Amino acid sequence: MTTTTANAEWMKELLFEKQQRFEKIKQGGGKKAIERQREKNKLTPRERVAYLCDNDKPFIEIGAFAGYDMYAEQGGCPAGGTVAGMGYVSGRQCIILANDQTVKAGAWFPITGKKNLRMQEIAMENHLPVIYLVDSAGVFLPMQDEIFPDKEHFGRIFRNNARMSAMGITQIAAVMGPCVAGGAYLPIMSDETLMVEGNGSIYLAGPYLVKAAIGEDIDNESLGGAATHTEISGIADYKFKTEQECLDQVKNIIGKLGHKQKAGFDRIETVPPAKTPHEIYDAMPAHNTKPYDVMNIIDCIIDAGSFQAFKQDYGKTIICGYARIDGWAVGIVANQRLIVKTKKGEMQLGGVLYNDSSDKAARFILNCNQKKIPLVFLQDVTGFMVGSRSEYSGIIKDGAKLVNAVANSVVPKITIITGNSFGAGNYAMCGKAYDPRFIYAWPGAKIAVMGGEQAAKTLLQIQTAGREVSPEEQKELLDKIKDRYDKQTTPYYAAARLWVDDIIDPAQTREVISEGINAANHNPEIGDFKVGVFQV
Repeated sequence: MTTTTANAEWMKELLFEKQQRFEKIKQGGGKKAIERQREKNKLTPRERVAYLCDNDKPFIEIGAFAGYDMYAEQGGCPAGGTVAGMGYVSGRQCIILANDQTVKAGAWFPITGKKNLRMQEIAMENHLPVIYLVDSAGVFLPMQDEIFPDKEHFGRIFRNNARMSAMGITQIAAVMGPCVAGGAYLPIMSDETLMVEGNGSIYLAGPYLVKAAIGEDIDNESLGGAATHTEISGIADYKFKTEQECLDQVKNIIGKLGHKQKAGFDRIETVPPAKTPHEIYDAMPAHNTKPYDVMNIIDCIIDAGSFQAFKQDYGKTIICGYARIDGWAVGIVANQRLIVKTKKGEMQLGGVLYNDSSDKAARFILNCNQKKIPLVFLQDVTGFMVGSRSEYSGIIKDGAKLVNAVANSVVPKITIITGNSFGAGNYAMCGKAYDPRFIYAWPGAKIAVMGGEQAAKTLLQIQTAGREVSPEEQKELLDKIKDRYDKQTTPYYAAARLWVDDIIDPAQTREVISEGINAANHNPEIGDFKVGVFQV
């Protein structure tokens, strides 16, 4: 078996594992819960999204692994109880959020709130229309203290409804099931509200609570059904007998939206990559343990012949260059994992940021902002170089220069974590804290302060300081620490907490970047690029 084959086999094993986990997530609350939906003539959230979206355009799911392996005591919350993503409706790129009624009646867990806020953030950053497919029982009461009162909790959703409306972002709400209590504000704060007869309902308090509060006997439909809100209260704008009719009207509304000014990112006719998308499986060494040339990844993503290197012979542990992806002009910043030799005959470790590579990347980012070119970061970084030599050379100064440039960059940034994402390298290469428009991880990605082996040894020294430890006890402690740490560095742990938007097939990298830039192009407000004070 050749090394190339071993690389591809490793990646395919990771993809198979990912798909197996995703298939389970797609079941939502399980077969019985789905059957109960069918008995009410209701579609599942994934069926609703599929019916709504254009078949000939991609749907980029976001947050599919949100809540993964979390809330075990509560029975779990697959996909955060919401199916969401970026797709095309009547030819228009939109953000779509669909409550999953099969998961605890569509109740909101803490991660549900975080996921919905992330989708609204994407809509606001990129000026994309939002379609809410509403079917939710409201806040998950046993965890109300973690979802209800804080700044980034449930109420922020409605604040964002108001802010998006003021920004001129279209919001459409299709009410296909319950919309209860505080959640009732979401459809009413949208531009237009559609309801399905017999299933859709909107009210601040349901029949049981109304009976307890004021002694009134009333049924669900009379209190807040489609007829009530289209004929009496005037809250809803349309009613339909079936979900399909309701979704058809959503398509009609979106199809009539006026076209707005765009950002003007440059795009020409697309050219296929020099390498096939599936050759990307060979580009990353199995388990990411050996040096490799990141250009093998780049050549699978970019339009053939479009790459122009920036400072090619300087700061070789990072690759910077202009290229095109699906016709879009981009600036690429990628960690180079080759062991490189400098002109002075010194060796530099791949995947490590040195003074020269940090300086080079910072300057390139400034250039891309000057030219209004979106940035793509390919992360496989173990951090900044340490030791006396680096400290004497001012590695902190050069690292701060790069972080400053990334933090203040105003052009759209899209980050792909292909391998390691450790320490301050995560920040310098535009990790989640630095506001990438979109951030995705490959199945073999690892995100942590440092590698598991190094972290385990460091923690072991702290735990055993001042006492003698037998080799057996030392090994037991080390294995225990490493196992826990390794679990926390997986892409699933990160995706569950929305540190990344999704775990993607490497062959999908080109597509998600292109769709991300297309989304960003809808927002003409780029802003002025300014950098703060830093030492040169």
